[in-house]
Amino acid sequence: MPVPAATTLGLIVGSRNFFPSSLCIEGRETMLRVMAEEGISAITLGENDTLHGSVESLQDADKCAELFREHRRDIDGFLVTLPNFGDERAVANSIRFSEIAAPVLVHAYPDLPGRMDQQCRRDSFCGKMSVCNNLYQYGIPVTPTTLHTVDPTSEGFRRDLRSFAATCRVVRGLRRARIGALGARPAAFNTVRFSEKLLERNGITVETLDLSEAFGAANALAPDTPEVAAKRAAISGYAATQMLPEVALDRMARFGVVLDRWIAENRLDATAIQCWTSMEQYFGAFPCTLMSMLSDRLMPSACETDVAGAVGMHALALYTEVKNIFIAM
Repeated sequence: MPVPAATTLGLIVGSRNFFPSSLCIEGRETMLRVMAEEGISAITLGENDTLHGSVESLQDADKCAELFREHRRDIDGFLVTLPNFGDERAVANSIRFSEIAAPVLVHAYPDLPGRMDQQCRRDSFCGKMSVCNNLYQYGIPVTPTTLHTVDPTSEGFRRDLRSFAATCRVVRGLRRARIGALGARPAAFNTVRFSEKLLERNGITVETLDLSEAFGAANALAPDTPEVAAKRAAISGYAATQMLPEVALDRMARFGVVLDRWIAENRLDATAIQCWTSMEQYFGAFPCTLMSMLSDRLMPSACETDVAGAVGMHALALYTEVKNIFIAM
């Protein structure tokens, strides 16, 4: 599985025309710059679509929501920024009217001591409480920044933004995740029981394959199959195989080819495999090395058909975007 693409957020700039235009203009530009520096794409109103590209009326909310609906396949989450108090209804309606269920991060600019006159005062502190309250009333979950008001160029906000982007990747990824369950749950492992229907209700599909089918497909591969030779070489390059019996290495390679084909055909994000003790007794090889190789490619693989564990490992992979973090159990 490749590293996920850059996160895309729908940016909503909340404003009230009671406050100086300069605050809104500068605030919008600063936030867009910070998002770009963090590798996060923004979908937002242009500065000429509404007053300075902000939302402060029902009409603005309609325009903003329409834009988001046009890009609904791209949007991973919403970032609300308040250069001033903002109009809480316009912000909440922009998200509600978009009909996109995605995480929401709410940010507010800080007022600065000594700059609280009519030209510089923001009142974003209070505006953020109003926006969050409205979103709560709308039934829209909200993620606040660590500090109630914060300079978006600060490292503290950047950490919040990175964490939120990772959360968005997890939410989006799990809503369309495909998990492969190879084999049955061993009788001695009640801990890995799960409900396929509950997972499906949340967008997580489980594809199943019986071990006998995998064993049969592996045994049916011709000795000179190029994929088998390539898999043998990959296994030997990944782990020490000098002490491994030739027949065991061959079986492992054959099983690896079948596993790779099954994953590709079903577009699986993660797998859960019945290891103990059926494979040892009836196939003569363990899948541990193959599972570790998959996890090393950020395609997590869990033991004993632990599908719930595989889902958790996939969520971690989506969150971190760091290679080589998983080791198969």
